[in-house]
Amino acid sequence: MPRTLDSQITVEKTPSYFVTKEAPRRIFNMSRDTKLIVVVRNPVTRAISDYTQTLSKKPDIPTFEGLSFRNRSLGLVDTSWNAIRIGMYAVHLQSWLQYFPLSQIHFVSGEKLITDPAGEMGKVQDFLGIRRVITDKHFYFNKTKGFPCLKKTESNSSPRCLGKSKGRTHVQIDPEVIEQLRDFYRPYNIKFYETVGQDFRWE
Repeated sequence: MPRTLDSQITVEKTPSYFVTKEAPRRIFNMSRDTKLIVVVRNPVTRAISDYTQTLSKKPDIPTFEGLSFRNRSLGLVDTSWNAIRIGMYAVHLQSWLQYFPLSQIHFVSGEKLITDPAGEMGKVQDFLGIRRVITDKHFYFNKTKGFPCLKKTESNSSPRCLGKSKGRTHVQIDPEVIEQLRDFYRPYNIKFYETVGQDFRWE
């Protein structure tokens, strides 16, 4: 990490930190005052999105259903598959809570980040203890992508949108498979809501 003055905030982003076993200890040893921001979304939607992205790079992989279950008729979900395991937020959070208090962790709703980016960014700025400089003036919705884009400044309308790998149409999944996965994630979601004191309404 670069050296940071008292008047500065250094931000580093790596999606795999939250699910990497060694990360909480390593980050704690680097700086126990670190504030953590975690973007979460409906774990079923997240798994489908993960699969869609992988499929675009490796078209010959097995079906989503085949990867999701060890035995579908028995409803046995394969938690060794990364796309499924990542969405078990309550499990991963326990590793972080061994090192960091909940007051140092902020959870961003991935759904609200799309529908109300300024509102979610307002909460992030409050959490970081900084003035709210990013407001609704900094966003516009890109209908083609289905995501908001960030305007670089209020006067400069040249936007920054998500890359080509984001916003692609998800593969169609059997509604019964989705229902089975919702059932699987429900207890993990409830535990997660209770732990963080926030209901993300993923039902």
